[in-house]
Amino acid sequence: MTVTAASTTSPATTGTATNTVNNAEIASNFTEFLQLLTTQLQNQDPLSPMDTNQFTQQLVMFAQVEQQMNTNNSLSTLVTLQQGAQATQALALVGATVVVNGSAEQLSNSQATWTLNAAKPAAATITITDSTGRTAYTGKFSVNAGNQTFTWDGHGNDGTLWPAGTYTLTATGTDASGQTTAISTQVQAKVSSVDLTQTPPVLTINGQTYTVNQLQQIVAAN
Repeated sequence: MTVTAASTTSPATTGTATNTVNNAEIASNFTEFLQLLTTQLQNQDPLSPMDTNQFTQQLVMFAQVEQQMNTNNSLSTLVTLQQGAQATQALALVGATVVVNGSAEQLSNSQATWTLNAAKPAAATITITDSTGRTAYTGKFSVNAGNQTFTWDGHGNDGTLWPAGTYTLTATGTDASGQTTAISTQVQAKVSSVDLTQTPPVLTINGQTYTVNQLQQIVAAN
């Protein structure tokens, strides 16, 4: 089980520091503005009073800017909390058995299993290739609409038993009218590692990378 964590300053940390500096500057400028406004009002010429409407407008505009900065700071905090929750959720999935949309599966103990999902009943051509792209097996099968399981015993068309490793299944289908129909594939495997340096965190499953929202099902917890 491998867990990779970030060792550099994250964007969320940088953003929080920037917001803190901006808020401090706004607060300092706001205080100076109030002091200047108060001094000018106290020392204005009674025979030629200053335009208080202009001061009021400036005060309102400055207050709006300050409010927006506070809002941005709150949003940054929420983003940081969300990222922490995503990391915790991803870490909990290491070692869990999940189902994802994908075509790469491990051949182990002379068995590899895929789930096929056909849009409609069709005649399917299934091709299985190894990690180098060599064709290990090809065949034609009838598939029904919906999910069904396809299990390969590791034997090629010539009867040769292929070694354990990663194999990719490709399925194309033709319906009764001769039109091409979609056939998607899913695999079931364990989450081997999680990379926390990515946002959102990335899970490694059968040598492929996925995000948590790409999981279709959790079959067994860690």
